[in-house]
Amino acid sequence: MKLKHLLFFLIFFGHCITAQAQFQFIEGRSYLSHKTSTTLKIDGLANEDAWQTAPWTDTFIDIEGNKKPKPYFDTRMKMLWDEDYFYFYAEMEEPHVWAKLTERDAVIFYDNDFEIFIDPDGDTHNYYEFEVNALNTVWDLLLTRPYRNGGHAIDHWDIHGLKSAVHVNGTLNDPSDKDQGWSVEVAIPWDALSEATSMKTPPNNGDQWRLNFSRVQWKTEVMDGKYVKQKDSKTGKNLPEHNWVWSPQRAIAMHEPEFWGIVQFSDKNVLDEGFSIIKVNKAEEEIRQVLYYFHRAQIDFRREHKVFDQSLKNFNLPNQVDGSKAITYNLNTTEQTYLLKAQTTDATWFINETGRIWKEIKP
Repeated sequence: MKLKHLLFFLIFFGHCITAQAQFQFIEGRSYLSHKTSTTLKIDGLANEDAWQTAPWTDTFIDIEGNKKPKPYFDTRMKMLWDEDYFYFYAEMEEPHVWAKLTERDAVIFYDNDFEIFIDPDGDTHNYYEFEVNALNTVWDLLLTRPYRNGGHAIDHWDIHGLKSAVHVNGTLNDPSDKDQGWSVEVAIPWDALSEATSMKTPPNNGDQWRLNFSRVQWKTEVMDGKYVKQKDSKTGKNLPEHNWVWSPQRAIAMHEPEFWGIVQFSDKNVLDEGFSIIKVNKAEEEIRQVLYYFHRAQIDFRREHKVFDQSLKNFNLPNQVDGSKAITYNLNTTEQTYLLKAQTTDATWFINETGRIWKEIKP
């Protein structure tokens, strides 16, 4: 075999093996958000019966999932909604509550913070981000698409009508004692969430949105009576922060919305007896992840070769999902664009070079 043919074979075969080894379905989390008729006072305490009745989410995990140890402080939260607002309440265990940033739209994750990410239609484009620290300083922004796809963060976008409050169970910025933690309560108006989506707001009963939540936690020590971030003894730089999330992200990358969890809305009042049932279509979840696996691989290929890969064979995509649901693919590419179609018996899924995903249901 000539050398150039051997090199081509090794590159081609290596690409296939890499693709096969990399794909792994990651099961996300889900939550059923019930409606409330109770007037909620946004004070960071969530003492109302509606909040007391609403179920907790699963405890947060490391952003990389089971590959990393369990977070050493617990984080959990709840959600409710009514005709005017989408409500969030989070509790964070923390023996030393601190915060420094006081200017709105500062980079809040330079402090310990709590973050909300919302993609109403699940296409990974035009999604919302909200961050808050223990001083109730907020950063709200709109992202046109993920940064990997050339997305832009619109910092000057504000959530008009936003309500938020923080309660510190202890003393803020006081290293001389031990705190219990801090809690956050947020009310986001549906009018604000309607600005970049065609989804109905407030939602219909049974609607599902893509959301995730993150807690950024820095390692600190006390110097001269103040909290300071711990530094690497070799580089002198701050030690990397911990990222603890509701639904696992696979990597340290919150801006991969395809891995966000599912929140389903129920119009059943949270104070009524019994709860609705959340329905997650596992086959559709697998199809979405397969398409985004393909998309990330195409981005990597184009970064190296300046064009998109034209051969589906190089990606070793599965021909069925959820154990038995058959799936077929069709790929069209140019140097600068691609469109991948994934067809099942009841729908056709699409993803393009911008990372936008959508579905067409067969009549």
